[in-house]
Amino acid sequence: MFTSDNGPVVDDGYKDDAVQKLDGHNPAGPLRGGKYSNFEGGTRVPFIVRWLAKVKPGVSDALVCQIDFLMSLAALTGQKLEVDDAPDSFSVLPALLGESKTGRDHLVEHAGALSLRQSHWKYIEPGGGAKVLANTRTETGNDPGGQLYNLADDPGETKNLASEQQNRVKEMSALLQKLRAQGRSR
Repeated sequence: MFTSDNGPVVDDGYKDDAVQKLDGHNPAGPLRGGKYSNFEGGTRVPFIVRWLAKVKPGVSDALVCQIDFLMSLAALTGQKLEVDDAPDSFSVLPALLGESKTGRDHLVEHAGALSLRQSHWKYIEPGGGAKVLANTRTETGNDPGGQLYNLADDPGETKNLASEQQNRVKEMSALLQKLRAQGRSR
């Protein structure tokens, strides 16, 4: 398995001329934000599984999280985890093995405020604070109003659909509050 811990950041206080050397390159590609951001540029990371004897080559849109490695690898190796060993982890082993196109139902993300992914929908709760971090020039996702994006149609999170999809915002906000109250993401 190959993955990363967060999206890109170019100038995190290092004196390496990285910003000057970009030459027009956007390290987050078409995604908005980066490290320290609730936008996909900060939370979506590369993830590659290679197991020649078991996994067929392909691309998946299954929603998985690195915390799911705990339950998934336990399932793969026949290990039993206690309920409190990995309270936020789901077994997404069929998705990792390419046997299923779906992973987890939802995912709570955190970068200042919380956001909730469900399928191709992403809700970012209202939050204060800087909209752009001055030192890294990263859009944070902070906004006093809630945000809703359809990532299937808009992976760059350019069109906030919260005002058009108020019922979906209410449902996702309620689920996020319920999960917060439980202190876990399931």
